[in-house]
Amino acid sequence: MNKIRLIIEREYLTRVKRKSFLITTLVVPIIIMAFYAIMIAVSISGDTKTQSIAIIDDANLLDGKLEMIKNDKSIYHFIQDESEQSFKSKYKQEGYQLFLYIPQFHDSTLPRIKLHSQASVNLIVKSNLEKIINRAIENKRLKAAKINPELYKSIKAETEIENIIDSRKGEKKGIAMLAYAVSFIAGILIYMILLIYGTMVMRGVMEEKTNRIAEVIVSSAKPFELMLGKIVGIGAVGLTQFAIWVVLMLFLQLMIPLFFPELFQHLSDPALATASLPETGAGTMAEIIEGFRSLPLMLILFSFVFYFLAGYLLYAALFAAIGSAVSEDQQEAQQLIFPVMMPLILGFVMMAKAVNDPDSSIAVFGSLFPLTSPIVMMGRITYGVPWWQLILSMALLVITFLFFTWMAAKIYRTGILLYGKKVTWKEMWKWLVKKG
Repeated sequence: MNKIRLIIEREYLTRVKRKSFLITTLVVPIIIMAFYAIMIAVSISGDTKTQSIAIIDDANLLDGKLEMIKNDKSIYHFIQDESEQSFKSKYKQEGYQLFLYIPQFHDSTLPRIKLHSQASVNLIVKSNLEKIINRAIENKRLKAAKINPELYKSIKAETEIENIIDSRKGEKKGIAMLAYAVSFIAGILIYMILLIYGTMVMRGVMEEKTNRIAEVIVSSAKPFELMLGKIVGIGAVGLTQFAIWVVLMLFLQLMIPLFFPELFQHLSDPALATASLPETGAGTMAEIIEGFRSLPLMLILFSFVFYFLAGYLLYAALFAAIGSAVSEDQQEAQQLIFPVMMPLILGFVMMAKAVNDPDSSIAVFGSLFPLTSPIVMMGRITYGVPWWQLILSMALLVITFLFFTWMAAKIYRTGILLYGKKVTWKEMWKWLVKKG
């Protein structure tokens, strides 16, 4: 155990002291939060530029007035005694950015309305104009059918279904899109962590084997102790980096309101919160925060740490075995690593299915199968997973990790001292089955 501890310390300290580790650990969260701050600044900033839009309404559809759209800052002017052809050549000189032409049309047909501009039209402006025109056409058809538009509005239903989660602590409001996002992000993070730190273990073993450092270390420690110490040491580096990222991002998150005090107004004032969102938006910032409270955050955090550790240890053992079997030839390493990568890719595909249909047979199987469960289970965890499935998934993952570590150790102790020979899967299988 003392030798394993020394190997863990060596692997951990040599990587933590590197400049690349310090730069990556500090810069990555700053870049992420900088993008986050820019997104907030863009979302809460007001549009200072207003557009003047000229309207020629030959059909008298709008009756000289507009039913305004929320958050629409455009200025509309009705033009009289002009035709489309005569006005489209001079609307720019008269100070209008856009020119909307509504021709005469029959109530039963859809008009061919034109929006003249000097360049491509802003999607929000175009969408607002389409809403205005569609409401006007709808009102005109209602009047033609002798239906009171105001009565129709009072009858027309545009309801939204509110998701209420019944928990032991009372009712909580759930937001489906938020659960989807948390599940997807957690699954992506696990996928990236397993891939990045697993390949880091493989490169570390290959580097020591190429530089003949392994020969010196093996003379004082068993190959299994060397492999286990390397896996745990690099895993500790990953945990350290991830913990620093979490602390830095939480700190930067608390600092954002100091730079954007308007954000507090958006959170406290529902009118302001909805003003910067589309009319059909999923909800306000306050609703999103309430949606976070409905998620099992402690279970998500515990599951994330467990599946990160167990998944990493499982795949790191396989990557270490591959690293010990190859030398400097990167192409040889890529050929051997492909079968190990396949379950990770499969898990990513299953996770995409799990976040959309968490109770499907594919999602359940993927969350129980040890090679894919670290990724797929994180895609299901926010939707509520039966306890027996969660416990079974964790148990199978631990048992598989122990079995794969035993297999990898047999390959590692032979491959780490093998030089100048291209190793095949058939030969690695012989190392597994032979005794002694």
